[in-house]
Amino acid sequence: MTHQDSLVRRLPVDCCTPLAGSSLGEREAVELERLLRSVADRCRLRILNMLVRARAPVCVCELTAELALPQQNVSYHLKQLVEAGVIVRERRGRYSYYALVEGALDHIAALVALPERAAA
Repeated sequence: MTHQDSLVRRLPVDCCTPLAGSSLGEREAVELERLLRSVADRCRLRILNMLVRARAPVCVCELTAELALPQQNVSYHLKQLVEAGVIVRERRGRYSYYALVEGALDHIAALVALPERAAA
Protein backbone atom coordinates (compact mmCIF):
# COMPACT_ATOMS: atom_id res chain seq x y z
CA MET A 1 0.00 0.00 0.00
CA THR A 2 1.41 3.39 -0.99
CA HIS A 3 1.34 6.50 1.14
CA GLN A 4 -1.28 8.03 -1.17
CA ASP A 5 -3.56 4.95 -0.81
CA SER A 6 -3.43 5.19 2.96
CA LEU A 7 -4.39 8.88 2.83
CA VAL A 8 -7.38 8.20 0.63
CA ARG A 9 -8.65 5.41 2.83
CA ARG A 10 -8.37 7.50 5.98
CA LEU A 11 -10.36 10.43 4.57
CA PRO A 12 -13.93 10.47 5.87
CA VAL A 13 -16.55 9.83 3.25
CA ASP A 14 -19.59 11.98 3.73
CA CYS A 15 -22.14 11.22 1.05
CA CYS A 16 -25.27 13.18 1.72
CA THR A 17 -26.16 14.62 -1.64
CA PRO A 18 -29.96 14.60 -1.77
CA LEU A 19 -31.43 12.71 -4.68
CA ALA A 20 -34.46 14.37 -6.23
CA GLY A 21 -35.64 11.13 -7.79
CA SER A 22 -37.01 10.65 -11.27
CA SER A 23 -40.12 12.35 -12.54
CA LEU A 24 -40.46 9.69 -15.25
CA GLY A 25 -42.53 6.59 -14.78
CA GLU A 26 -41.76 3.43 -16.76
CA ARG A 27 -44.38 4.19 -19.45
CA GLU A 28 -43.12 7.75 -19.87
CA ALA A 29 -39.51 6.55 -20.05
CA VAL A 30 -40.38 4.07 -22.81
CA GLU A 31 -42.24 6.78 -24.75
CA LEU A 32 -39.37 9.23 -24.33
CA GLU A 33 -36.85 6.59 -25.39
CA ARG A 34 -38.84 5.99 -28.60
CA LEU A 35 -38.99 9.71 -29.26
CA LEU A 36 -35.27 10.24 -28.65
CA ARG A 37 -34.36 7.33 -30.92
CA SER A 38 -36.49 8.79 -33.69
CA VAL A 39 -34.71 12.15 -33.57
CA ALA A 40 -31.21 10.81 -32.85
CA ASP A 41 -30.00 11.30 -36.40
CA ARG A 42 -28.27 14.38 -37.78
CA CYS A 43 -30.53 14.58 -40.86
CA ARG A 44 -33.68 14.27 -38.74
CA LEU A 45 -32.39 16.90 -36.34
CA ARG A 46 -31.77 19.23 -39.26
CA ILE A 47 -35.27 18.52 -40.62
CA LEU A 48 -36.81 19.31 -37.24
CA ASN A 49 -34.77 22.49 -36.99
CA MET A 50 -35.94 23.61 -40.45
CA LEU A 51 -39.57 22.86 -39.60
CA VAL A 52 -39.35 24.77 -36.31
CA ARG A 53 -37.81 27.75 -38.08
CA ALA A 54 -40.29 27.65 -40.99
CA ARG A 55 -43.35 27.98 -38.74
CA ALA A 56 -45.46 26.64 -41.65
CA PRO A 57 -45.68 23.32 -43.50
CA VAL A 58 -42.70 22.72 -45.78
CA CYS A 59 -42.71 20.82 -49.07
CA VAL A 60 -40.54 17.74 -49.28
CA CYS A 61 -38.81 19.24 -52.33
CA GLU A 62 -37.57 22.16 -50.20
CA LEU A 63 -36.17 19.79 -47.60
CA THR A 64 -34.47 17.70 -50.28
CA ALA A 65 -32.79 20.75 -51.76
CA GLU A 66 -31.68 22.09 -48.38
CA LEU A 67 -30.28 18.75 -47.17
CA ALA A 68 -28.61 17.98 -50.53
CA LEU A 69 -29.80 14.38 -50.27
CA PRO A 70 -31.71 12.20 -52.72
CA GLN A 71 -35.48 12.45 -52.33
CA GLN A 72 -35.80 8.82 -51.20
CA ASN A 73 -33.34 9.42 -48.34
CA VAL A 74 -35.24 12.49 -47.17
CA SER A 75 -38.54 10.60 -47.46
CA TYR A 76 -37.14 7.82 -45.27
CA HIS A 77 -36.18 10.31 -42.53
CA LEU A 78 -39.54 12.05 -42.81
CA LYS A 79 -41.33 8.69 -42.49
CA GLN A 80 -39.41 7.93 -39.29
CA LEU A 81 -40.43 11.28 -37.80
CA VAL A 82 -44.08 10.85 -38.86
CA GLU A 83 -44.21 7.35 -37.32
CA ALA A 84 -42.75 8.74 -34.10
CA GLY A 85 -45.52 11.33 -33.97
CA VAL A 86 -43.12 14.25 -34.17
CA ILE A 87 -44.25 15.64 -37.53
CA VAL A 88 -47.36 15.35 -39.70
CA ARG A 89 -47.69 14.96 -43.44
CA GLU A 90 -50.26 16.79 -45.55
CA ARG A 91 -50.80 15.87 -49.19
CA ARG A 92 -51.38 18.77 -51.61
CA GLY A 93 -51.79 17.33 -55.07
CA ARG A 94 -48.68 15.35 -55.86
CA TYR A 95 -46.58 17.07 -53.18
CA SER A 96 -46.28 16.33 -49.47
CA TYR A 97 -45.90 19.06 -46.90
CA TYR A 98 -44.55 18.46 -43.42
CA ALA A 99 -45.03 20.32 -40.16
CA LEU A 100 -44.02 19.83 -36.55
CA VAL A 101 -46.73 18.42 -34.28
CA GLU A 102 -47.62 21.01 -31.66
CA GLY A 103 -46.03 19.99 -28.35
CA ALA A 104 -44.34 16.88 -29.76
CA LEU A 105 -40.95 17.83 -28.37
CA ASP A 106 -42.21 19.05 -24.99
CA HIS A 107 -41.12 15.79 -23.28
CA ILE A 108 -37.54 16.42 -24.35
CA ALA A 109 -37.69 20.08 -23.34
CA ALA A 110 -39.09 19.19 -19.90
CA LEU A 111 -36.45 16.53 -19.40
CA VAL A 112 -33.55 18.91 -20.00
CA ALA A 113 -35.08 21.99 -18.35
CA LEU A 114 -33.88 23.20 -14.98
CA PRO A 115 -36.34 22.28 -12.19
CA GLU A 116 -37.68 25.83 -11.76
CA ARG A 117 -38.28 26.11 -15.53
CA ALA A 118 -39.88 22.66 -15.76
CA ALA A 119 -42.42 23.60 -13.09
CA ALA A 120 -43.40 26.84 -14.86
